Amino acid sequence: MKFTSTKLTCSAKYRAALALLVMSAFSSSAYAVTEISWWHSMTGALGERVNGLAEQFNKSQSDYKVVAVYKGSYDEAMAAAIAAYRAGNAPHVLQVFEVGTATMMYSKGAIKPVSEVMKLAGEKFDASVYIPAVAGYYTSPKGEMVSFPFNSSTTVFYYNKDMFAKAGMDPNKAPSTWQEVVAAAARLKANGEKCGFTTGWQTWVHLESFSAWHNVEFASKGNGFGGLDARLKFNSPLHVKHIENMANWAKQGYFTYAGRKNEPEAKFYSGECGMLTSSSSAYGNVSKNAKFKFAVAPLPYYSDAKGAPQNTIIGGASLWTMSGKKNDEYKGVAKFYKFLSQPEVQAKWHQETGYLPITNAAYELTKKSGFYDKTPGPNVAVQQMIVKTTEKSRGIRLGNFVQIRTIMDEELESVWAGKKTAKDALDAAVARGNDLLERFEKANK
Repeated sequence: MKFTSTKLTCSAKYRAALALLVMSAFSSSAYAVTEISWWHSMTGALGERVNGLAEQFNKSQSDYKVVAVYKGSYDEAMAAAIAAYRAGNAPHVLQVFEVGTATMMYSKGAIKPVSEVMKLAGEKFDASVYIPAVAGYYTSPKGEMVSFPFNSSTTVFYYNKDMFAKAGMDPNKAPSTWQEVVAAAARLKANGEKCGFTTGWQTWVHLESFSAWHNVEFASKGNGFGGLDARLKFNSPLHVKHIENMANWAKQGYFTYAGRKNEPEAKFYSGECGMLTSSSSAYGNVSKNAKFKFAVAPLPYYSDAKGAPQNTIIGGASLWTMSGKKNDEYKGVAKFYKFLSQPEVQAKWHQETGYLPITNAAYELTKKSGFYDKTPGPNVAVQQMIVKTTEKSRGIRLGNFVQIRTIMDEELESVWAGKKTAKDALDAAVARGNDLLERFEKANK
């Protein structure tokens, strides 16, 4: 009997262990977390905040886990995603800068429009809650929002208040015109400063935004919104005048060229350069690193240019949903987009980074909180963007725009190096860029 009892006891233990194993397997299967991969291009303080958003979403629910992965610069991440898509392992969500919008929009079969993703997931989606200038940029000619607005920015002007005061200028009065900028740069140089003015994102600031701010065409067909047969027009007399002026400022030691992207921002927040034109999103890094008082002001303009200032245009990036994923994964993407649209989440993102609040509710919440009164600066970007746009200032949507920007960068660098005149360089950039536009038009007819 003792043997039988032992046998029964061992058998019972085996059955209990087996049942526990089955239940455990069933439980882990039933409650498996669906991973959503998000490729982005945010570094420094912005990268930390992106990771924070993913963590916050993951803690807010238990069904989905967003994994944020840095994939290099915007153009590097876009190239990596294209390669991954062809190999069948694209991310669920890809952050693409605004110049890649037309290319992504015409990438047949590679993307799933955000409006479609939200509908599939049964999530309410109202495009009217987003700031019009932002939503309109990412909406197709058919009226369908194709990507999710995320880190939208615009171009603004920063200046070192301490350096201004030291040079005998009013630290509370920002230069509002380019004529005043060069005068301030001359004062700073005379006071022994090594660098008066520098700029980040030279093509975006000094050709693209410059065009909209002065209400002149960057390209025909409403800057590309009106059709694939748009052609470049940024070699007008006003454009030539501005680039020629900057070349002269460089020769006089008033303007310092320090790179094509956001590298020049470090020259400002380190205290080397007294003035900077760059993205409103530089606010986060500047406020974190600057050991001096600084201020943010509207982009300078030419006072003798008719129609200036008008409005600056959108920059930054949006989130594109890649195709070929399972429905449950799209539901996770939709939940994440819904989370990012919450007024509290958007308001915090705007206040910490300098990016625009993408929804009207986030802007109103920030205003109501008194943030703009206590922290003058981030509101400059918003004020520049809420102006009613014109056909010349709505934005720019062109095919092969990533490559066109590279061409503009090359030609501008030839001007700063003294190898070409402003007119020759801009004429060349327009001709080379138009070749790419013609190719894009033929490929997507």
